[in-house]
Amino acid sequence: MLHIPILRKGEPYRSVEIERAVHYRTREPYVQYSRANVGLVRRDLSTQAQAQKILAGFSIAELMAISIKAGKHFGEDDLPLGDSVQSPQQYVESVCATTGLPWVMVRRNLTKIRGVMEEIETVLRGLTRLPDLSVLDKGFGNFEGQAVSFYPRGDSLGVILPSNSPGVHALWVPALSMKTPLILKPGSAEPWSPYRIAQAFIKAGLPKEVFGYYPTDHAGGGEILRRCGRGMLFGDVGAAKAWQGDPRIEIHGPGYSKIIIGEDQADNWEKYLDVMVESIVQNSGRSCVNASSVWVTKHSRKIAEALAERLAKVMPRDESDPRAEIAPFANADVARRLSSVIDGDMDSDSVDVTAQYRDGSRVAEFQNCTYLLPTIIHVNSSQHALANREFLFPFASVVQVKQSELPEVCGPTLVATVLTEDQNLTTRLLSSAHIGRLNIGPISTMKISWDQPHEGNLFDHLYARRAFQMAS
Repeated sequence: MLHIPILRKGEPYRSVEIERAVHYRTREPYVQYSRANVGLVRRDLSTQAQAQKILAGFSIAELMAISIKAGKHFGEDDLPLGDSVQSPQQYVESVCATTGLPWVMVRRNLTKIRGVMEEIETVLRGLTRLPDLSVLDKGFGNFEGQAVSFYPRGDSLGVILPSNSPGVHALWVPALSMKTPLILKPGSAEPWSPYRIAQAFIKAGLPKEVFGYYPTDHAGGGEILRRCGRGMLFGDVGAAKAWQGDPRIEIHGPGYSKIIIGEDQADNWEKYLDVMVESIVQNSGRSCVNASSVWVTKHSRKIAEALAERLAKVMPRDESDPRAEIAPFANADVARRLSSVIDGDMDSDSVDVTAQYRDGSRVAEFQNCTYLLPTIIHVNSSQHALANREFLFPFASVVQVKQSELPEVCGPTLVATVLTEDQNLTTRLLSSAHIGRLNIGPISTMKISWDQPHEGNLFDHLYARRAFQMAS
């Protein structure tokens, strides 16, 4: 069986402690990987400053050139994987095997990660807003006629990664080009992407010592976040709770992303149906940027019916089918539990509109796998338990509210696509501190522009600006 080692300063290390990830369909062990215990993590992270000194010896221009090469290697080349090598197609099949994501979705995520690596200059200029990135080489420079100086907030970035979708890895990749070593804890069902990204950068010329790859348990993950100067955590509300309020840790939890239709566009809702469907369904609803609710000022039931009718056509397909739109759950019990949660919150003020369009239960079986079929819930109140929920499959509530209540009634929102030409509403949305990314017009919530910060600004997370003067 294939074995994935720990990377200790980039060096493969086989541990006596072994974990296994199973194939989503057969439930048989598919890959084994070494597990790092807390003591090993603690010992290795005592020398992180050495890795930072290595990256400090490169210019930003050199690191960007390496990133561009790494993107090509990541997308096109056979790369080391333990004692073997992995082709791009084998990578696609492996991610599919342990996460359930169909090939077409894995390829889409591969393209997303590669795009960030190859468009790194655009990404860095968007994050830093610096016309001259060499400021980060010298530590000081001029910006809009003023002297500026930046310094790193920590000597490394520790990242606790999820298993639901590879696309999130695009968020931490730019740290390398900002001279920040990485300590990575992969998700238990998705060890593939971070390992492959590391190997792509090493092949492109980045010293292997700047990478740590530590499959570990919850305690080991906590040790990474405590000992790295800066941290990034992907997880649910429960996982994030322990780190809330720690300014060193950037938390990526549920997105509660939304479509909002203003009063002036409410009668035109049909022309926005494609945008709503794409926002809900793409990547099988597994992304924090998937729309999990639609907020409207009228026609809520008609919109829910139209969405339900469209989404009822989405059915399970073979993993290799390019038309596949939904992914199975690697653990069938999770699918059944999520469906039970939804049913438990249903009451007289809510209705599963998709139920009338499907034949049977929300939980579906196909090729010995368990799926949750896309679900649209119409609710009568913004306070309903299902009005602002997020699940790991195409799910959305449709909520009718008064325009005067927007956007406050929506609550925290990672991405809001707002369909309106009303300047008063737009101004209120622009003033909201609860919306992370604002799309004005028919733009899918899934569409990311990498010259804009996604969820928090990685540059601001890794660097601080100091007061600076220099005598002429």
